[in-house]
Amino acid sequence: MPKRITRITRVQPQGPSSQVQNKQQVIGSEGYGKTSPFLFLSEDWFAPPGGFETHPHRGMQTVTIVLEGALEHRDHTGAQGVLKAGDVQWMTAGRGVLHSEMPKGPVHTLQLWLNLPAVLKMIPARYQDQRLANVPTRKIAGAEVRVYAGRSGDVQHKHGSDWPMSLLDIRVGKDAKFLQEVSLKDRGFVYVLEGSGEVGGKFVKKGDVAWFEPGGGDHLTFTAKENLRALLFAGEPINEPVFAHGPFVMNTRQELVQAFEDYQAGRLVA
Repeated sequence: MPKRITRITRVQPQGPSSQVQNKQQVIGSEGYGKTSPFLFLSEDWFAPPGGFETHPHRGMQTVTIVLEGALEHRDHTGAQGVLKAGDVQWMTAGRGVLHSEMPKGPVHTLQLWLNLPAVLKMIPARYQDQRLANVPTRKIAGAEVRVYAGRSGDVQHKHGSDWPMSLLDIRVGKDAKFLQEVSLKDRGFVYVLEGSGEVGGKFVKKGDVAWFEPGGGDHLTFTAKENLRALLFAGEPINEPVFAHGPFVMNTRQELVQAFEDYQAGRLVA
């Protein structure tokens, strides 16, 4: 049975800042109850001397997708690497991490904040860089899917996050139709990067975010009016309280206060 899209939102342009030349918020303004397990998705364009210098996180995960350019990562352990177009980095902040994300020339990125349940919020930090060359691809008539995490047909890849999620880069040619299976347990959204068409019974175009809820059908139907490229994010909701401020995402106000105290006292990554 096909799954239906329940609502469509639009990206929210936010313009330049001290860190980026341009920014837009893809998700994050509706409240965590409507988007769990996803907290926030930011799309950024930046170049030297901009970027995200050393900053902390606790209690959540980031999923960073490089769409264009190259991004250098460094963290408090001394680890360092450069992500290029098509690469993805899976980072679990857990108990705490201090890291930087700096451009190597102009770069265009998406960064997702993914929540962690209480039982995982204080696990050790970890990183996994996923290179485009190692991403399995499903190709069928009129469509191509890069499977960064999850499954499409008989192509699958384990998730790089500690809270399981799917991440698919779906490309459907003009006038083609494509069916993508989805779990009945998952909430998710489709972010349209290019083109237009119909997804889950709703018309979508570049800049639209099409949401689906747990239950209902077991697949989404994509029909491209013009060449369509979209990212599909899906994961099981985390039904717990969220207390978040800045880079810290916890379950209680006291845990949030403790995160700031630990950071200020140099205990965040101790």
